[in-house]
Amino acid sequence: MANEVILLDFWPSMFGMRTRIALREKGVEFEYREEDLRNKSPLLLQMNPIHKKIPVLIHNGKPVCESTIQVQYIDEVWSHKNPILPSDPYQRAQARFWVDFIDKKMYDAQRKVWATKGDEQEAGKKEFIELLKVLEAELGDKPYFGGDDFGYVDIGLIGFYTWFHAYEKYGNFSIEAECPKLIAWAKKCLQRESVAKSLPESEKVTDFVTQLRDLYLAK
Repeated sequence: MANEVILLDFWPSMFGMRTRIALREKGVEFEYREEDLRNKSPLLLQMNPIHKKIPVLIHNGKPVCESTIQVQYIDEVWSHKNPILPSDPYQRAQARFWVDFIDKKMYDAQRKVWATKGDEQEAGKKEFIELLKVLEAELGDKPYFGGDDFGYVDIGLIGFYTWFHAYEKYGNFSIEAECPKLIAWAKKCLQRESVAKSLPESEKVTDFVTQLRDLYLAK
């Protein structure tokens, strides 16, 4: 095919969700291939030999790795529809800053909420809530992080929302009580077809996290 798009992914990955959303925002047809991360496919190892991780976007036989790079690539290649990054250079830089913040802070903090216990979990929960409050302050009263238009930062963060129920279950707290504007934003994002189709059910993610938690705490 002249414009073949394949996505190597793993269904609960908040990073893979970014790429799925970006492709659907642009109306790009793609073949989704689910990876078994305990038995990675030869194609995954061939296409991402450095990190050996999902997601991997393969466009016309050429791999693009790392979700943030994939989203930017998708925005540039299919630039005719639904821009993801702002056109203004400063706003674009700010959007990249916030997704970089999410990547450097959120994953480790959220993992402490469900994969630890005792004092470590309490510290992780406090750190995670503080991060959410920082993001909520950046959102402010805007419909989306970039203003009126759904965009790069929204795509960068919304995948974590499907994990919120698991965080609340094992952290014993309410994210909506702490960050009501952030939850309202997430529900608004879910009204978009691109998001609704790309995010798994929270209950399914919670079941997955329960299995992961048992493995972590058994170590």
